[in-house]
Amino acid sequence: MSRTNQILAAVLAVQIVLVAVVFWPRPAASVADGESLFAGLEAEQITQLTISDATGKHVKFAKETGNWVLPEADDYPCQANKVPEFLEKIVALKTNRLVTQTSASHKRLKVADADFERRIELELADGTTHRLYLGSSPSYGATHVRAEGQNEVYLASLSASDAWVNASNWVDTLYFSVAQDQIVALTLENENGRFEFEKDDDGTWTMKDLAADETLNENNVRSLASRPASVRMLRPLGKTEQDDYGLKEPNAVVTVETRDGEGNTKSYTIRVGAKSEEDNSYVVISSESPYYVRVSNYTVKDFVERTRDDFLELPPTPTPEPTS
Repeated sequence: MSRTNQILAAVLAVQIVLVAVVFWPRPAASVADGESLFAGLEAEQITQLTISDATGKHVKFAKETGNWVLPEADDYPCQANKVPEFLEKIVALKTNRLVTQTSASHKRLKVADADFERRIELELADGTTHRLYLGSSPSYGATHVRAEGQNEVYLASLSASDAWVNASNWVDTLYFSVAQDQIVALTLENENGRFEFEKDDDGTWTMKDLAADETLNENNVRSLASRPASVRMLRPLGKTEQDDYGLKEPNAVVTVETRDGEGNTKSYTIRVGAKSEEDNSYVVISSESPYYVRVSNYTVKDFVERTRDDFLELPPTPTPEPTS
């Protein structure tokens, strides 16, 4: 090799090393304490929060009279501690685990402006906003994070699994419940008819208009009666009925009567509206709540699909006699 070629090879090697130094993500640098990623930010200053994923799915929160609610669902209340605990994790983020200082790595680490696992937007009472990107997780308990407007990417213990984009992860999903042992009567109306059941003091169920030659299938009645004991939602919709909820001509109406130990009775109504072909959920409204919600197909399937035959002990199908 000529001396010229040797010099050129040496220059090329130096250039490769420089490129690697400049563009390759740096190993996490550990500084004892580190500075706050959002200097001076306190959780109490935050009045609005929006969490989005890269598909556009999002959940938005607002603080009203000290409590966190879902403004896009007519201020449906969040669980008391969920949002405050999440915000404490945000304001506790530090800069002591630096990964890279180059924007060229943002997309690969999933913290780019248009390519991320989660985007978290914070709005303060004075109108100030902050935006945080959560990215990929190189190891258990560690996630790449970047504040908007900065090239630096850090490792943090906050992860996308902490930043849910489903409202159900932030609210109490128990939408309607009654004590099952206090249910003494139940009426179901759906496209297959009207079915009325009563339970006596011994716990035995009877069905109105049962013919003399018909036998009630009590197991199926008990199964039906267990459904109103715990109705869980997928997500709240709001307080205003929409035409597409299908509740002007509901798929099912369930009326439940309870009696407590002191003999006090109370009646409840659950109406089941339209089914979504997108996720097989149904719109539901209860007499105990001003909110319309979506529930799973499994939760209300018995209300919508049960027929009279489902509540009867049908005679066994005759076995055909063998032919000679």
